[in-house]
Amino acid sequence: MKLLLLEDDDLLAESLAESLKDNGYRVDLATSLKVARSLMATEHYELVILDLGLPDGSGLDLLKKWRKDGYDLPVLILTARDTWEDKVVGLEEGADDYLTKPFHEPELIARIRALLRRKFGSTSNELSLNGIMLDEASRSVSVNGRAWQSLTGTEFALMRYFMHHPDRVLSKERLLQQLYALDQDAATPNIIEVYVARLRRYVGKSVIQTRRGQGYVFVTH
Repeated sequence: MKLLLLEDDDLLAESLAESLKDNGYRVDLATSLKVARSLMATEHYELVILDLGLPDGSGLDLLKKWRKDGYDLPVLILTARDTWEDKVVGLEEGADDYLTKPFHEPELIARIRALLRRKFGSTSNELSLNGIMLDEASRSVSVNGRAWQSLTGTEFALMRYFMHHPDRVLSKERLLQQLYALDQDAATPNIIEVYVARLRRYVGKSVIQTRRGQGYVFVTH
């Protein structure tokens, strides 16, 4: 699952990106409004973490523009502006959550999970579809009540993305974007075949089906 982080503090951005990666997310970093606009035009993100004070303008103005243009993805403001007035303005302009600096990273992760649960209509850290259960806390999967099986970080990220987008054709390129950040040494789309084969060992080939020339579908009916 891919997130966009707008933050111009290099040390904080690096720390956040590493923490998010450890929790199964992939992160693209934008240090300016210009970079953020470019990334939003070409990439697909599930959530944005937005600083308000950026070198080329206000993150709040960018948020207002996104909402005006119809972008409905969750946005969490992460900023040093900590007055109640600032919080009210941020939320009124379209933010879904507001967290002030300094902060504890576990709280940020919990807020991100809560926003994504809301986005995908889930009520707990366990995703469940047709007897398949995925636990975010332990990064494990259970099928039809059988014993939980631990997943690697990449297996977990891919399984979670499939389960959040059931019965939709997902191209290898789209899946690759969700597994690797732009600044990583990007693997070829063929690596998706490797991880799909691994997931099929847990859930079966009939669940993750191939659509030749198009990609894969996580089938629920």
